[in-house]
Formats: sequence, C-alpha cells, structure tokens
Amino acid sequence: MSDISPLAPKGGFPKLPVINGVRFAAVEAGVKYQGRLDVMLVELAEGSVIAAMFTQSKTRAAPVLWCQENLAQGAQAGGSAILVNSGNANAFTGSNGMSGVETTVNAVAEMIDVNPRNVFVASTGVIGEPLSAERITSKMNELRDGLDAENAQDAARAIMTTDTFAKGASASVDLNGATVQIAGFAKGSGMIAPDMATMLAFIFTDAKISQRVLQEIVSSSTVTTFNCITVDSDTSTSDSLIVTATGKADMEEIITISDPRAVAFGKALHSVMMELAHLVVRDGEGATKFIEITVNGAENDAAAKTVGLAIANSPLVKTAFAGEDPNWGRIVMAVGKSGARADRDRLSIHFGDVLVAQNGWVAKQYSEEAGAAYMKRDELVISVDLGLAQGRAVIWTCDLTHRYIEINADYRS
Repeated sequence: MSDISPLAPKGGFPKLPVINGVRFAAVEAGVKYQGRLDVMLVELAEGSVIAAMFTQSKTRAAPVLWCQENLAQGAQAGGSAILVNSGNANAFTGSNGMSGVETTVNAVAEMIDVNPRNVFVASTGVIGEPLSAERITSKMNELRDGLDAENAQDAARAIMTTDTFAKGASASVDLNGATVQIAGFAKGSGMIAPDMATMLAFIFTDAKISQRVLQEIVSSSTVTTFNCITVDSDTSTSDSLIVTATGKADMEEIITISDPRAVAFGKALHSVMMELAHLVVRDGEGATKFIEITVNGAENDAAAKTVGLAIANSPLVKTAFAGEDPNWGRIVMAVGKSGARADRDRLSIHFGDVLVAQNGWVAKQYSEEAGAAYMKRDELVISVDLGLAQGRAVIWTCDLTHRYIEINADYRS
C-alpha cells in the first residue's frame, strides 16, 4: 500500500452510523494480496430492496453480468447479501469468470440461508487472471462469524486495491419525524472514468422506500456525482454502485417519486454519493491536486459536460497542473478538441478568482505571476465560460504525476 494521499481527509475514516438490518464482515483470503483484508461480506435483512448502476463497458466482468441479471429479475423472498473481493477483477476470464461467481454465490447462499439470486457480487483488481474461488469459499465460516453491524470500516478496507485510504461517508435526514440514516463506502484510485457509477461503491440506508423509487433516485444522482469524476479517462470493466434500503426505519413507505420525503431523501443520498465521488478523486493514483472544472455558457448541459471532460482528461492539462504551470493555452486546446460548439471570441477562463482569458485573448489584467501563485494550491477551481447559452456542468479530477506511471507500470508485478 502506498503512502496516504496528501489529499486524503485529515480525520481518517469517519464514524459511520449503524444501519439497522445491515451487518459486515471482512477477512484475509489471499486472493492476491498477503497480510491484508481482501474479501468482505454484507448481510442484509429480509425485505431489503436494492438499486444499482453498473459499468457500460463492452467487456463487463462476470460479477457485473450476474448482478445485472439479479436486478432485472427482481428480489426473491428472504434476505440478501453482497460479497466483494479485491486483487482480482474476475474479468475477461471466459467461462471461469461466471463459474467463479456461481461458486462463491452458492457458498454465501448456503452459509446464511438466502436465495443465490439475492446475492450480489463484485470483484476488483487484475484483469484477465482466473479467480481462485476456493480461496474465498474457504473463508465462509470466518465471514459468517465476523458479521457485525459496526464492522463497516474493515469492509471498506477489504475492497481497496491501489487505494491509499478507505473512503466512507454518511448522512441523516428527517422524513416527517422519522430519522433515516445513510452510510456507505467506496474504492477507487485508478482506471477512473465512470460511465455509470464509480469503481465500487456500496451505500446502505434504513429508509422504507420502494425499489422503483430508490432506483430512480440512484440513477438520477449518479449523473451529477460518480459520472462527473475522472482520474485517467479509463472506464473499468467492473464499476458497480449498489444501494440498499432495509426498510427498518419507523416510517410509512415512500412509493412515489413525487412524495416530498423522496425529495428530501434524494438530497441526502446525493450528498453521500458526491462525497464518495470526491474521495475517489482525492485518492487518484499519484494525485497532488484536487481540481474542480466548471463549464458555463455551453449550448446545453450535455455539451458543457463534454467540454469539462475534455479538459479534465487531457494529459497536457493534467501534467501542467502537476507542474503548477498556469498553461491556460492547454485549456483552450481542450475546449477546441472536445467537439462541442465553441466560439474563440466568446471564451473566458478563470483560475479561481483570477481572470486569465477573455473574448478570445489573454485578459488585460492577467499576470503570469498571479496564475503561477494560484497553481500552488492543493485544491484548484478552473472555470470556463463559452458564452453561448445556459448549459452548465461541473467535473472533478486530479493532476497527472510521475507517481501515476510508477503505480501502473508495475501493477501486475
């Protein structure tokens, strides 16, 4: 494990509230790593509902395919579970991939007496190497005996790969007198350009809410949270976001999206998803800068997002940030290459409060010294206004350093 990212929260992993109806366990199974937790199990109370989002990669891993089938079929009677391993993505492994899923799923189902189709799975790590399912199934009794409602931090650590710190977030919300808790954790550091959700994220709530409404909220919130982050422009084969509601809160069930409680709950869930998304960026492999890119004045929101991602994913832009070089010309380049409509003579760029460029030219009051001074900050806000219409998007990314190359050059070693 690398030194902790300089952008990590200073307080470490947060104290997450206990979610009634959820228990966690984590073990060392030696899937790839030695001497560290690498498999986690979540046991969910009977009646829990699950919403999820998955990678849109055309080379999706077997666990993703299994979970998508589960979601399409709907929940079966009884309890549910989530099993996750790190160190091996169980992706691009032919028939071995689904065989490994079924072996581990059946072991969990038998151990805690649930329908196999109520067991969701996720794997993260090296692509193209067969999963040693027996290393996981041999730990079933240990996982069962370790289940505890307060064991979320160990579960969060067990899903880490090149992450330098475990990532957790929580919120509570009052829904007409009923206090509802939301807590979750995520992993992600490299191969981060989600096309659905994040690398792996698991969020739990005791809210009583229908699966349909929960899925609608999750799908909507994903658009402006996990789908607005990028570390290196690469979408994983294994990205999975799973949100579970146990229904244990003392409240009437939310059954329509128009229910005011659905709106309040959605805002709280969105805040947890946003915090986890930001934590993934803060732990970007080799990152030293946390960067917010705001694009205004685009033809529409989709065009604004296209421009924002073009800036955030440009190696030239990202290395300039790493070198603390206020090379605003690279941002102009990225806007132009994005393919979205742009007009050079309407374009303006800010570094924080520093006006850098305006109306197709460097701003009269801009000085290189002011730009360079701003670039020394750990957290940067880059604003681009296209001056065309009202389209807007916000993207979060990090810089690209030598350390990113070091981590990924020997990832399989």
